[in-house]
Amino acid sequence: MNIKEIKELAKKFTPQQIEKCIDQTLKIGKPTLKGCEVSGDLMEVLNTLAKAETVRELMDQGMTEVEAIRELAKRIRKLQGAEK
Repeated sequence: MNIKEIKELAKKFTPQQIEKCIDQTLKIGKPTLKGCEVSGDLMEVLNTLAKAETVRELMDQGMTEVEAIRELAKRIRKLQGAEK
């Protein structure tokens, strides 16, 4: 998980813009929205964009950036079965 890229995307774009980047990546293999470029293979790009979208949504709900990233990490651990 590249937290630096996630933070930058979450600060720069709305959830709707990030969703558009995800759609573009699925359709043509890479996002075309300027500033939405992410390093890695296709799955890494999609994962980073999805995480950034979640962080931004949480920030829009009133969380700070740090709180949003912690919540994302908590959700990931829960899905992986590491946390109940």
